[in-house]
Amino acid sequence: MNILDGRQLARDIRAELAEEVTKIKEKGGRPPHLAAVLVGDHPASQVYVRNKVRSCEKVGFRSTLIRRPADVGEAELLDIVGQLNQDEEVDGFIVQLPLPGHIDEEKVTLAINPEKDVDGFHPVNFGRMAQGLPCYLPATPAGILEMIRRYEIQTEGKEVVVVGRSNIVGTPISILLSRKAYPGNATVTICHSRTKDLPDHLRRADIIIAAIGIPEFIRGDMVKEGVVAIDVGINRVEAPDTEKGYRLCGDIDFGSVSPKASLITPVPGGVGQLTVVSLLINTLKAAKGEIYV
Repeated sequence: MNILDGRQLARDIRAELAEEVTKIKEKGGRPPHLAAVLVGDHPASQVYVRNKVRSCEKVGFRSTLIRRPADVGEAELLDIVGQLNQDEEVDGFIVQLPLPGHIDEEKVTLAINPEKDVDGFHPVNFGRMAQGLPCYLPATPAGILEMIRRYEIQTEGKEVVVVGRSNIVGTPISILLSRKAYPGNATVTICHSRTKDLPDHLRRADIIIAAIGIPEFIRGDMVKEGVVAIDVGINRVEAPDTEKGYRLCGDIDFGSVSPKASLITPVPGGVGQLTVVSLLINTLKAAKGEIYV
């Protein structure tokens, strides 16, 4: 069993991005600028946005954080999106999800200019991804691809089982790994809450990507020897014997799966580390005009 070290990969990529920013500045250009809109005080969202801002600072990007209270009106939020669309100094921006219940998330997502949609959630970017055209990939699937590429994990002809079918992770990674490219050329099965005989699917898998949101759901008796286990889940479970009273774990039971796995991501320290740097990669692409010319 070998660890897929997301922390080290993230450090390597941040160093590469910082070097790229230095080159841009040396040529008289301005650093890439990422803006983030945070509504309310959702604890996880605050952590995610804080990590994104810090990552920008580490690589020399400019960052702007726009905060609004949870009771902000939908019209005001859409107005903020419109201003960011028009701001030539902002290369890309995100509206952190989830949003409060009185705001239509789909309407907000559709209002974002696809050319600045560095989260890769707009249907235009999703459609371009599905057709293999240049686009901003959703950050977590992009991070998974980067991990596969840098660890030189073979995907051609492999059986991949994706557990979870969200538009943020499960569906896009299934499309990306089935396309005619590397990483890709895999035979991909999407499993979900309605799948019958899920363990049977999992035992056939050469590569498992778990994004179902259930703590330690996939156990060692559900996988085969030599499997590559990529865990997207980040779950907080009670742990009264610890100082914080909880611990973080993934959707894969690391203790029972790791002895059978050839490669496995830890939680924390795995895919989550690459999600933020993938967002920065998209922002750099936006600043350089690589996607939409």
